[in-house]
Amino acid sequence: MSKAVILDNNLKKSSDMKLPKSFDDISSHNLYLYVKSYQAAIRANTANTKTRSDVSGGGKKPFAQKGGGRARAGSTRNPVWVGGGVAHGPKANRNYFQKVNKKQKKLALLFAINEKAKNEKLYVIDSVNIESGKTKDAAKLIKELGVRDALIVKEMVDEKNFLAFRNEANSYLIEANELNGYTVSSFDAIVIEKSVFEALIKED
Repeated sequence: MSKAVILDNNLKKSSDMKLPKSFDDISSHNLYLYVKSYQAAIRANTANTKTRSDVSGGGKKPFAQKGGGRARAGSTRNPVWVGGGVAHGPKANRNYFQKVNKKQKKLALLFAINEKAKNEKLYVIDSVNIESGKTKDAAKLIKELGVRDALIVKEMVDEKNFLAFRNEANSYLIEANELNGYTVSSFDAIVIEKSVFEALIKED
């Protein structure tokens, strides 16, 4: 059974908290579908080519239909001609949306949380609070944990904590309502406030 690491105010391990057994039964396919949908939604969708109706020129038939020994051509805008339009090229009006229902989104998040717990990279603390609002103090928090980078989850982000983590390269601060499977799986570790964590693992 997976366990979350409970930290005290000095960022030292004080105890463990078991995750519900049901977390181990969640399929990884839920996270796969969510990540696929998330990445599709953030595509720039800027690739755009001109078809034969968009390129300039070609109003006149370039040469006679017969007698020249060449393949017939009706327009210089034909895709086989240099300077012609593109056949079957990408257009900027493509819709990349992939639907993932609400239950699958929740399961994707819980699976990602469980994976962090299995690797002992899920840290629960009463409150994440950088009183000074300084980036060096936020960096110290990550260094104390000894992780590559971390997702910091607060119930509500105040101005001081926002300023402290804003330019910290190895962490990313979010509010509880922004938490999702893709973001959790993108970081080496997750530091989450106890109130948020308890609401998250509460079984319906």
